[in-house]
Amino acid sequence: MRRDSGFTLIELMIVVAVLGILVAIAIPIYQRFTIKALLTSALNEINSGRSTFENALLSESIVSSDPADIGLHANTERCTVAIDTSPTGYIRCTLGGHPAIAGESITLRRQADGAWRCETSAGIDLAYRPNHCQ
Repeated sequence: MRRDSGFTLIELMIVVAVLGILVAIAIPIYQRFTIKALLTSALNEINSGRSTFENALLSESIVSSDPADIGLHANTERCTVAIDTSPTGYIRCTLGGHPAIAGESITLRRQADGAWRCETSAGIDLAYRPNHCQ
């Protein structure tokens, strides 16, 4: 007597249903991770200009709006960078890329006491913001 081997239709349907549930859970988590990684990466891109910003402001008294003056590219894969090197100036990244954050900005703002503060535009959800950003 020959026995048929293979999967029954109900077994295949159960596997497809389980995979569908896993995908439905995984996609939002992956998207949140991706957006947070893009924001953190954008913050790292502009963070590298802080020390040059301080040097330009304090020792050289340069007031500029050109990101190249503090060693940053004006346009990168993630950002369009703008700066203001006044004593309470900023380094700002206007984000591109993912539709959930495109057009929003992340800003490093210099306080009058010389401390730096990270700020994000209101359109960026709290769950996506990098640590220590408001």
